[in-house]
Amino acid sequence: MKLILASASPRRLQLLQRIGAEPDQVDPAHIDESPARGELPRHYAVRMAREKAEAVCARHPGNIVLGADTVVAAGRRILPKAETADEAERCLNLLSGRRHRVYSAVTVIDSEGSARHRLSSTIVAFKPLSRQEIETYLSTGEWEGKAGGYAIQGCAEAWVRFLSGSHSGVIGLPLFETRALLESAGYDLG
Repeated sequence: MKLILASASPRRLQLLQRIGAEPDQVDPAHIDESPARGELPRHYAVRMAREKAEAVCARHPGNIVLGADTVVAAGRRILPKAETADEAERCLNLLSGRRHRVYSAVTVIDSEGSARHRLSSTIVAFKPLSRQEIETYLSTGEWEGKAGGYAIQGCAEAWVRFLSGSHSGVIGLPLFETRALLESAGYDLG
C-alpha cells in the first residue's frame, strides 16, 4: 500500500515529511479549481481537497491518497492564488490591517476507497501595511502562486500580529488533522 500525494506543492511535501510521511509518489490532480458561483470559502476548500483526492485515487486504486487545498478568505470572498504582482498587491491591500481566515482542507482516501475529511480554520491578522512594505514584498517573488498573495513561512510572517489556529494549515497542510487522517487510514507514521 503506497501513499500518493495529490498535489504539486513542494510545501505540502515538506510538511508531510515533518510528520514522518514520505509519499511514494506525487501525482497532481490537474482539475478545474474554479469556485462555483456563490460558493463559500470553507465549502470550496473542502470540495477542492475532495475532488483532488478523488481524481488521483481513480489513477491509483488500492493505495492511500491525500488531497489538500488552502483558501485565504476575506469575509465571504475567496482570494486568488496570485499569478501576477498586481493580483498579489490587490490581495495585500485588502488584507492590510485586518483579520482574515485561512481554510485548509485535507481528504484522505484509504486503500479500500473510503474517504475521510478534515478542515482547519485559522484566523490571521496583519498589521497595517505601508506602500513601501508591499512593494518590497512584491519584489521578493514569494507571493507567486500563493493563496491570498503571501507566504506566511517567508517575509510576510513579520506582518502577523495575531494568529489563532494552525500555522502549518496557513502554509498549506494542517499537520494535526493530516496525522489523524493518515493514521485512521492505516498509514504507519512510525
